[in-house]
Amino acid sequence: MQMVTTSFSLTPEQLDLSRAPLDAIIFLEGHAGTGKTTVGVERILHLLESGIPGNEILLLVPQRTLATPYYEALRSPSTTAGGAVTVVTIGGLAKRMVELFWPIVSAEAGFAYPNQPPTFLTLETAQYYMAHLVRPLLDQGFFESITIERNRLYSQIIDNLNKAAVVGFPHTEISQKLKNAWAGEPGQAHVYEDAQHCADLFRTFCLEHNLLDFSLQLEIFFNYLWPASICHDHLLGTYRHMIVDNLEEDVPVTFDLLRSWIPALESGLFIYDLEAGYRRFMGADPQTAYNLKERCNQQITLLESFSASEEILDFGYAITQALLPEEERSFEQFANSQFPIHHSPLDTTRYYPQMLDWIVDKIAKLIDAGVPPGEIVVLSSYLSDALRFSLTERLEEMGIPAYSHRPSRSLREEPATQALLTLAALAHPQWGLIPSKFDLAYAFIQTIANLDLVRAQLLTEIVYKEREGSLSSFDQINPEIQERITFRLGNLYENLYAWLSAYTQETPDELDHFFSRLFGEVLSQPGFGFHAEYDAGEVTANLIESVRKFRWAVGDSLDAQGIPMGQEYMRMVEDGVIAAQYIFSWQTQLEDAVFLAPAYTFLMRNRAVEYQFWLDIGSRGWYERIRQPLTHPYVLSRHWDMHRPWTDSDEYDASRDSLYRLVLGLIRRCRSGIYLGLSELGEQGYEHKGLLLKAIDRALRSVDSG
Repeated sequence: MQMVTTSFSLTPEQLDLSRAPLDAIIFLEGHAGTGKTTVGVERILHLLESGIPGNEILLLVPQRTLATPYYEALRSPSTTAGGAVTVVTIGGLAKRMVELFWPIVSAEAGFAYPNQPPTFLTLETAQYYMAHLVRPLLDQGFFESITIERNRLYSQIIDNLNKAAVVGFPHTEISQKLKNAWAGEPGQAHVYEDAQHCADLFRTFCLEHNLLDFSLQLEIFFNYLWPASICHDHLLGTYRHMIVDNLEEDVPVTFDLLRSWIPALESGLFIYDLEAGYRRFMGADPQTAYNLKERCNQQITLLESFSASEEILDFGYAITQALLPEEERSFEQFANSQFPIHHSPLDTTRYYPQMLDWIVDKIAKLIDAGVPPGEIVVLSSYLSDALRFSLTERLEEMGIPAYSHRPSRSLREEPATQALLTLAALAHPQWGLIPSKFDLAYAFIQTIANLDLVRAQLLTEIVYKEREGSLSSFDQINPEIQERITFRLGNLYENLYAWLSAYTQETPDELDHFFSRLFGEVLSQPGFGFHAEYDAGEVTANLIESVRKFRWAVGDSLDAQGIPMGQEYMRMVEDGVIAAQYIFSWQTQLEDAVFLAPAYTFLMRNRAVEYQFWLDIGSRGWYERIRQPLTHPYVLSRHWDMHRPWTDSDEYDASRDSLYRLVLGLIRRCRSGIYLGLSELGEQGYEHKGLLLKAIDRALRSVDSG
């Protein structure tokens, strides 16, 4: 459920804001759950009802998923007709303008073929070209002093280019900023220089081949198009009314744009979530965003929370007090508070699995008491495969529906993806990609319902000729072995085998077409593993979309080199290229199921629930940054003095600030109660006593003693 109310439940203040004069420029701020997005939705509907054409209204959000409440309202049959409202991110706006004005900017921007159309790259295809350029350099000794997976290396170089574009400094200054802030071993400077060389090489390659990654799209828009009168006048003349939601999650160049756009607007609503800014690792700049307040002729603050109870909010504020230095703490205001908090007793949760048992037991009791599963979320710092499997298995045993979402998870890590890729290799023997027996047995388990590991291995040993990469018919198996496998499972295998055999006799389809046919004609049918399996269907849809975008971006180039596109794509997946963000994965959810996710993923869904479960609160992952040896989100920002080194003290302050914002963000999205999962030994078997655990313990003890 999104944190949005319907029009009949608007407060007088919300109603006044949504129906403000059509020349009002409003800066609306407030904590999460105070109804700001509700006002934004109602404001758009009011503009349409007032006769403003939808094509004159621009809705700008930092991430497409945050526009979901607006999409839902605009698609309602009761919404006043009047043209389509434009809903974009800053990246989407830049892409539209580059497409529209490409002929007048391509030569000036330095592209080798200004008279030919550009190719827009996704994250995946950008990493593909980056890998193409960087692999030879790795063999020459680049980055030899660090140990990092190749896909993470590629993504961090791209991230540096993106940071330069969203912050607004030349990409040629990346290494100098990083080197100036480095206070450790001097050898790290060479790593930054290698990363700079790769970034420069990639940018040159893009210009030479008319390729546009995210960073180049933004730079062309801000450096060439926005200053040009033809583009500037087009945007200002087209969009006379603007709504910008979640300002605090957007990037600095967005605010540069808005500062010069606001004076030309007839009306505007700029919505800011106080004490948020969760996407700093992606360049979010809440400080600069807040400066837009002075550009607006009305400044309004919403105070009443519609999502969190007073007791829940008190608990959050008590934790934030506990995060302050000792001399600045004060718990007096919470002396008589009754926090709706439950925590796992250490005498029964020494080990991690015991904590999971405790959590699932509490979830079951809540559901038995009448709480809908969809009003419960289980949150962790990271949601590993092992943790996700352990939780879902326990919940399934209790008959409790659950689903999960991990937006940074690589496609190749999904079991359904591995099965599909294995079958694709079998169906295209000309690629020379021969699956191992283990991979094939695993694929059989995924694609044939109720096939266990023992029978899958037995079937694989008999029907698969690994040296040739070919299968044989179930009918050729010894009858005694057929009975062990069972004829029902054997018949399903035979259907799959017949389909693959028939396909190999045809002209090969494009890989995305192959996956679509395989899923629709075989795997989604009754008896097969993807039938009525929501997660498998979603993964298949994401894989098909990924392949299609890859084909659009690099297919012609590969054809010219005589390289099969499908073969190259599978090689890229094996390299661990991270999948692009699929909006379908964010939008869809089981109607009434427990949600399992990393804490930040839950926050970016912007929804409130009745109960939250926080897993392993002793883990340092709740606040520590993931190690990124090639980049740094705080150093590559507008607020860091590039002549000052980044110290351990700076890291601690950043971690504490991150935890402060995370705790308040979660608290403000919880209505009834929080369950704190704690075990003496963490998921990896080590004892953890991180900042979150210490702060919670300090807050609870101080209130009890007070």
